Amino acid sequence: MKKIYAPFILLSFMLLNGCSKDVLKRYDNRIIGTWRITDVNRIGIGGDRDKLPFSDGTFTFAEDGSLTYVNTANISFKGRWEIVKKIVNSETTRTLQVTAVDFTTQQVLAEYYDEINFVGTNHFKTKITSTFRTYVTHFYR
Repeated sequence: MKKIYAPFILLSFMLLNGCSKDVLKRYDNRIIGTWRITDVNRIGIGGDRDKLPFSDGTFTFAEDGSLTYVNTANISFKGRWEIVKKIVNSETTRTLQVTAVDFTTQQVLAEYYDEINFVGTNHFKTKITSTFRTYVTHFYR
């Protein structure tokens, strides 16, 4: 029996050592940093991605829940973000709420992403689901 444990422990150690440690971090910690929207895909019928509050630009998520959003016109917005873990029918999902304000013009941008998933260390995607369509937004470092 001891002969089985040694190779298993060695293999487990090698796998954990070679993988990114990000998968072990909480979503709240993984999102910290600067991310840019690279693509927004629309699935389904109807809808206009240009009417989304965030379809381009760069986000900087801070550890204290604050954020800075800069759109492609180089207008800076300040705001807050929050990731909430939800369990429905024993299935775990995480949502992302983002609110940002341009204090010069008092323009408010807000979005509730129904789902956030990290695809890798430098990529996460969010989903907004409506009756007949879904928007998938891709963020990269």
